[in-house]
Amino acid sequence: MKILLALLSFLFLVENVYANNKIIFATNWVAQPEHGGFYQALVDDEYSKCGLNVEIIQGGPNSNNRAKLITKKIDLYMGGNLIQLINARSENIPIKMVASFFQKDPQIIISHPDGNLKNWESIKDADPIFISDLGLVTFYKWMEKEYGFESSKRRPYLFNPSPFLANVNSAQQGYLTSEPYVIKRELGIEPNIFLLAEHGFDTYATTIEALDETITNRQGDIQCFIDASKIGWKKYLYGDSSKANELIKKENPDMTDEKINYSINKLKQYGIVDSGDALKNGIGYFSPKRIQAFYTKMLEYDVVKELENIDDIFTQKFIKN
Repeated sequence: MKILLALLSFLFLVENVYANNKIIFATNWVAQPEHGGFYQALVDDEYSKCGLNVEIIQGGPNSNNRAKLITKKIDLYMGGNLIQLINARSENIPIKMVASFFQKDPQIIISHPDGNLKNWESIKDADPIFISDLGLVTFYKWMEKEYGFESSKRRPYLFNPSPFLANVNSAQQGYLTSEPYVIKRELGIEPNIFLLAEHGFDTYATTIEALDETITNRQGDIQCFIDASKIGWKKYLYGDSSKANELIKKENPDMTDEKINYSINKLKQYGIVDSGDALKNGIGYFSPKRIQAFYTKMLEYDVVKELENIDDIFTQKFIKN
């Protein structure tokens, strides 16, 4: 009996040590529905079920959570798209993608519903087109090379919709779940939305990134995080997301129920999370072939820096079925 009790006590201790494995996961912006699957997994205890104590740290305009990953102040980072990751690796920063929870980048161009810019081809005639400085050297370079957009028509987008609203024949960059919502509130009608992913800007987004050292030393923890996040995303989009949304609103008091509902509907409408290869291989999946094709095109257009081997930016070991 004493041996049995000692064994049970030992197993209890082992279980509790495992259950307290801490993962600090940082996003790249403030809490919002675009991060909903992670918050869902947190409030539903999906992470703790497989042994993790997860802390989610928000990003924002005054934070640099990617730098925190590099300096080992966090364990996992939610990246934007592949461009930053490729360029980081080109500078010998040992970061890899271990999953991608958005099959499509939510980057968009919008135009006025009552203007002349009704389809993608006509967007080239926008004068002006409002593009941020970062956009100018990334996706707008692709738009210039791939579709003949002109840099002379570009004006800086300062994340204020007023210049766009004042000119019905202008166009503006945006984020699928953000700018259209603001414009709809202003005009009473949604703008025309052109998702760049549907026109060939084929990057993955909402990537999960980790240092090579973390990938080597904490494989079980990373697997737990990804598997639990998959469950979280499925429930957030198609189940009861109320508890996750309450946590999002607590973390980000500017968030409203109306904005949350709008964002979730857009994520579902455009298949941001569950489309393409994810339909067969599951949420979080990414294809090396697609990464190679995107890298080749972006390298040709001088959007990214050259790598010795594009395979260095990812590992598929955590997303295999």
